[in-house]
Amino acid sequence: MTPPLPSPGTANPPPIDHEQQQEISRLCIQAALLLLQYGAESTLIDQIAFRLGRALGMDAVECALTPNAIVITTLCNNHCITTTRKNFDKGINMSVITSVQHIVIGAERGLYGVRQVRARLDAVKPVKYNRYLVVFMVGLSCASFAHLSGGDPLICGITFIASACGMWVRQILSARQYNPAVVFAVTAFVASMVSGMALKYGWGARPEVAMASSVLLLVPGVPLINSLADILKGHVNMGISRWAVATVLTFSTCLGIVLALSLLNVSAWE
Repeated sequence: MTPPLPSPGTANPPPIDHEQQQEISRLCIQAALLLLQYGAESTLIDQIAFRLGRALGMDAVECALTPNAIVITTLCNNHCITTTRKNFDKGINMSVITSVQHIVIGAERGLYGVRQVRARLDAVKPVKYNRYLVVFMVGLSCASFAHLSGGDPLICGITFIASACGMWVRQILSARQYNPAVVFAVTAFVASMVSGMALKYGWGARPEVAMASSVLLLVPGVPLINSLADILKGHVNMGISRWAVATVLTFSTCLGIVLALSLLNVSAWE
């Protein structure tokens, strides 16, 4: 019977010493940390760390995730190395997640060695759109939702202005590293104050549509989706923590809306 052929890149691998394993451990946790910081789900983070370690010669890679830190353990020739890094949330950016996945795929195909992986991970930077384009597109998307909800052209225009102003304030506060809860509350207040003018003075056919549509940019969709995915896939602690963050952000948004309605002396959406 013919023995099974070894997988590509694993036949007669060179011995890995302690320093090499340390470097590979750093690469695994760097890749995993980038995914955690920029909004990837926990299962993907675990898989990427394992795949990168295996591609670079490790026997196994174990990953432990918490909301504030990540712990990686690599095993090679019965020798374990454990390293940890503190996590700082940097928002959602799919370009970083895609770039890390491409690097891991290249390592699995034998295109990248340890040095190439290090250079490419160090070069990963978040791709950001022009801030004015983001403001315009957010305003346009909220105005489009207002149109789908039955708003007339005046209501759509008010929604566009309110959501664009809210996004502008959100960008300014985020750039100054304010707490996300404060950012969401202030953004919701600004957007609701602008759109609430239509409700206070009866502009347009359905002014309540402008109030509801102008704060849609604050819906924490990715944290909510990731929290459900984490819970269903066994990462219960991470799922609960992400759900808690999304709940706090939603509560902050509600506070901003209620404060704006109070100042406008509007008691209900009629």
